[in-house]
Amino acid sequence: MSMNILVAGATGKTGQLLAQYLIDQGHKPIALVRESSDTSSLPQGVDLRHGDLTDLETGLCDCMDVVIFAAGSGGSTGPEMTKKVDRDGAKRLIDQAKESGVKRFVMLSSIGADQSNPTGDMAPYLNAKHEADEYLKASGVTYSILRPVALTNKGRSTDVILGDNVDKSAKASRADVAHVLMEAATTGRYDGKTQNMQSA
Repeated sequence: MSMNILVAGATGKTGQLLAQYLIDQGHKPIALVRESSDTSSLPQGVDLRHGDLTDLETGLCDCMDVVIFAAGSGGSTGPEMTKKVDRDGAKRLIDQAKESGVKRFVMLSSIGADQSNPTGDMAPYLNAKHEADEYLKASGVTYSILRPVALTNKGRSTDVILGDNVDKSAKASRADVAHVLMEAATTGRYDGKTQNMQSA
């Protein structure tokens, strides 16, 4: 059955791959994009729904079966924007998904987001991800949370490793991450799970 799937972060490298995988599986990806976003790299067949994660209007999740949060403020925007997008934007989208009766919310998180008080350069990002993940778990919405290790631009690998056996110093290709996100969104096999991930 074809599903309407809202993708926050569809214009990013992982998001573009994800959108294509969803199309290949017969689903309808709808990209949540700002008015100023460059959408020229999105695959053909992706619809647009305009919204800014720092100031989301209501109703953005209406008529959606699944929401995937694969957005990020980027590494050069500073801690405040990280909080606005990766934490507050994610929380608001979770609220909207619940209000609209969305069946499932899939969160692209990060290795290390299990820590409530992370330290180091990545602390603001990991803290934002941690808070968003915990908010999703408590929301009552059916969820799946994926926490990949460091990302590469390599293609699909022969296999992926999920769960407690992941080597935190390993790599995960964006293609593999996008494929697992697609599976989480469309099959339900990862419902209620928070999983580390690496490419094998």
